[in-house]
Amino acid sequence: MTPPLLHLQNIRLALGTTNLLDGAELAVGPGDRVCLVGRNGSGKSTLLRVAAGLLPIDGGIRFMQPGATVRYLPQEPDLAGYSSTLAYAEAGLGPGDDRHRVRALLDRLGLTGDEHPDRLSGGEARRAAIARALAPEPDILLLDEPTNHLDLPAIAWLEAELASLRSAVVIISHDRRLLTSLSRSIVWLDRGITRRIDRGFGHFEAWREEVLEQEERDSHKLGRKLVMEEDWLRYGVTARRKRNVKRLAALHELRATRRTLPTGTAKLQAADVQISGKLVMVAEGISKAFGDRVVVRNLSTRVLRGDRLGIIGPNGAGKTTLLSMLTGQLAPDSGTVTLGAALTMVTLDQRRDSLDPDATLADTLTGGRGDTMLVNGERRHVIGYMKDFLFLPEQARTRVGVLSGGERGRLALAVALAQPTNLLVLDEPTNDLDLETLDLLQETLADHPGTVVLVSHDRDFLDRVCTNVIASEGDGNWVEYAGGYSDMLTQRGEIAEVAAPARSKSAPAQRTAAPVRKLSFKDKHELENLPKKLEELHGQVATLNQRLADPTLYSRDRASFDRSTAALAAAEKALAQAEERWLELEMLREDLESR
Repeated sequence: MTPPLLHLQNIRLALGTTNLLDGAELAVGPGDRVCLVGRNGSGKSTLLRVAAGLLPIDGGIRFMQPGATVRYLPQEPDLAGYSSTLAYAEAGLGPGDDRHRVRALLDRLGLTGDEHPDRLSGGEARRAAIARALAPEPDILLLDEPTNHLDLPAIAWLEAELASLRSAVVIISHDRRLLTSLSRSIVWLDRGITRRIDRGFGHFEAWREEVLEQEERDSHKLGRKLVMEEDWLRYGVTARRKRNVKRLAALHELRATRRTLPTGTAKLQAADVQISGKLVMVAEGISKAFGDRVVVRNLSTRVLRGDRLGIIGPNGAGKTTLLSMLTGQLAPDSGTVTLGAALTMVTLDQRRDSLDPDATLADTLTGGRGDTMLVNGERRHVIGYMKDFLFLPEQARTRVGVLSGGERGRLALAVALAQPTNLLVLDEPTNDLDLETLDLLQETLADHPGTVVLVSHDRDFLDRVCTNVIASEGDGNWVEYAGGYSDMLTQRGEIAEVAAPARSKSAPAQRTAAPVRKLSFKDKHELENLPKKLEELHGQVATLNQRLADPTLYSRDRASFDRSTAALAAAEKALAQAEERWLELEMLREDLESR
């Protein structure tokens, strides 16, 4: 048996009174591909820093083979003190290492080497740190969340580059697709100890479930009672998996529905009509440019109630610009965006700027007003809500500033999702989240009754959540696809295969001739008059809601209250039917015009 290049044995490390590592083990042999998994705050990054020799330990042994080289990619690279990205990357080279490889890696990662560290974005700093770690081709690479702040092309390149290296790799990542592709062993850090299985990440969830079920059986045999938070955090895995199977089936149904909707130009018959309910956003021919650079070119789309729309593309493609236009925060240079009436939007930005580092976790959630909080209009105790987001009761008085990056991300989600909303806008929500929190976020988004629009580079997350995606095709062009990231790749392949023969005059037509229904005179007349009817119904609903908002109406005039309630139900039903009919006729008209 080949001796390990790096061996951590019985590692113990306490932070204050908490034993973060309590007998943890890690062995890395030549060419190993190990993924290190565990909840946020479990000590994964700490164990990786111990492996890199950057952190003293309270007990245990760290053994490194003499002459073996190791490079460590931190979760938050520090480029302070370096004059350029090239100088920072070259500082990681050892004697005899190829300096030309640094230049080549920086170029492949989209950097020139002349960038000043003070002016780098988070993604650019991460790219420079990746070049620094990979350039020496060390015996062992220790990578902490290498895909954070990277776009999809950079992630795909990194995956291929790591697969081609002879180095042993230990990686912490929330990117399931990356872990599944690269890993051959799993080390699971849980409650200070590690468990290992020499199988790829694709087997992790089933293995974890087996371990936890066996642990639960053993605990019952010993007559020990598990506290409720432990039961939720660890032994609810089976139930959550069963719920996710149902949610996956529901997602497939939504995607099938999206595939039946025609894409292209969406035209409103009356621009001043406020559309709510079924229609959330309608963009018609929108464009945006900054100087000579076109970011969005003539894009038309409609977002329906219940959609989970993903916006994807490389950094700098204009994802945030497009998101801002669709949500009405930025006006297009040309074209129109019509938002549904009565939209309540909650936005989560990727920087978590809204969190006060000096506030406690509980005060952040309650606003410093007692121990209860409003969650979607319902009063809840803050401890119970914290547990929903995998925080323990004793963390209630913990300062936000000392939370890990993943815990801060989880807290930001908790704050955003507590607010009543029918439109949730998420910009890179998966950054710094662990796998359990990603599962929780996916559950929450699946159960969300409204609409979700998100920007993400997490391929697996896009596949698990989105009903449709809008992807950058370059030069300001964006194309909408039904389904998630993998569906997009498949459809792009189908488009390429179908489009090529179209250049030949003998190629068959792409659209098969089939009898289609045409708009009758009655249909056309109805379509022209529906916007006015929608406007009138909106007015009725608003008036009735205003009347019923009077808290004294019930006690003062019971008969009027009953009539208004019945009238509101009838008006809302009529509004929903009118919206459905407008959608049906509008899509038919649009489909006919595109033929």
